[in-house]
Amino acid sequence: MKESPHQGHRPPDEPPRPSLPLSLLPVVFLVAGLGLTVAWLKQPPHIPLILATALASLLARAGGQPWQDLLDGIKRGITVALPACLILMIIGTLIGTWILSGVVPTLIVFGLKVVSPSYFLVTACLVCVIVSLATGSSWSTAGTVGIALVGIAETLGISRGLAAGAILSGAYFGDKMSPLSDTTNLAPAVAGTDLFSHVRHMVFTAGPSLLIALAAYLVIGFFFHAGGAEPRDIAAIISELELRFEIHWVLLLPLVLVIALVLLRVPALPALLVGAILGGIWAAVVQGATLTEIVRAAQSGYVSTTGVEGVDKLLSRGGLESMMSTVALILCALSFGGVMERSGFLQRLARWVMDGARSTGSLVLRTLLTSIGMNVLAADQYMAIVVPGRMYREAYAARGLDPKNLSRCLEDAGTMTSALVPWNTCGAYMSTTLGVSSFAYAPFAFVLLLNPVISAVLGYTGWTMRRLDPAHVLAGAPVGGVPPGEGPGGSDGP
Repeated sequence: MKESPHQGHRPPDEPPRPSLPLSLLPVVFLVAGLGLTVAWLKQPPHIPLILATALASLLARAGGQPWQDLLDGIKRGITVALPACLILMIIGTLIGTWILSGVVPTLIVFGLKVVSPSYFLVTACLVCVIVSLATGSSWSTAGTVGIALVGIAETLGISRGLAAGAILSGAYFGDKMSPLSDTTNLAPAVAGTDLFSHVRHMVFTAGPSLLIALAAYLVIGFFFHAGGAEPRDIAAIISELELRFEIHWVLLLPLVLVIALVLLRVPALPALLVGAILGGIWAAVVQGATLTEIVRAAQSGYVSTTGVEGVDKLLSRGGLESMMSTVALILCALSFGGVMERSGFLQRLARWVMDGARSTGSLVLRTLLTSIGMNVLAADQYMAIVVPGRMYREAYAARGLDPKNLSRCLEDAGTMTSALVPWNTCGAYMSTTLGVSSFAYAPFAFVLLLNPVISAVLGYTGWTMRRLDPAHVLAGAPVGGVPPGEGPGGSDGP
């Protein structure tokens, strides 16, 4: 029987049941629009997202969806985005005041004097692993030590994209493996397992990803050593920074305090705001900046006028205004995600992906693809964890798979690929904070790229795919098209 866009009468809380072609149309339109605008016209992706949102809304209205429901979906999407937008704006002010106060220049000078170019990528990755493990936040890690590490890399002659890839690999590994992380707590809660079982189970995918990434960064580092900046160029930059700023260890106190506040479980927004305010105070006390200069740096960013190209390029950035295009991008992307969810298009696409999962490996692969798809379409990593988690929970139980297998998949794809999508909240934040396009750092974010691949391989081989006790396996009809009598393990089980 052919499925109509909206069949019968449904309760108010039940999502619509649109057809598959109708659900695919906004996605195809968005992909085509992004290809035309971003790849060919070299313009930001805001307009294609707005037009795709309009098309999805028109299709939903044609199917009988009330406009108020769609508007509620947009509002809900924007509400989800507001904390991220506020953090982005605070990060912009923090970057401006930390450069003016000498915090970032001090970190750069100390880093240039200590870090060898050959080992920079490995060092940057490991530093971010440690900070992110301790704080449970990839965002705070990138917004503090990540900013300085990108500056050091540029001075050493290492591309920003390569440096940002190493930074994100370390930051996301630490975020994923930290019991303090919000996504690390969310994934097991959605899947139905406990936190520490979830963390231990992720070692099998996250551990190899990090080891391979570190080996790759070590090899690449030695190749980049030959083409990096000359020692005399580095010395000239250090000399210019020491001439323009007071360089002293006391300037690191704002960084130490922000990390301490996050460790004490102070939310990121007030912790970063304290850091930005301290940056302004340090600028006045240590660097002798005027109130006008401090407010200008927080609002519009710091502008370096040393005449030394390397220094001016390194330090001219930051400010609240520098983040507003990214804030607009997040609002556009989550408006599209809100309409797609409220209209039932996302759920229909997810069901389509799940259809035909006839083995453990194919179920794992579909889980990973659904999480990646949610990061692309809903533009939010929490949606990429919650929606597949809800949809596949019973399928994993029906196969006799421990729910920690599902929670691991949700993080391997939902958490790890979020920063690779330019219009996702995470991708927009990271590219703006680090000053690097998502397309530039994505090929070098090895941990983020390897995690879903290793997870899929483990799914198909059956290695580390833990089973439920037989007494807990759900009885009833098979899920995902499993033939009766095949058994919970599928054809590719251990």
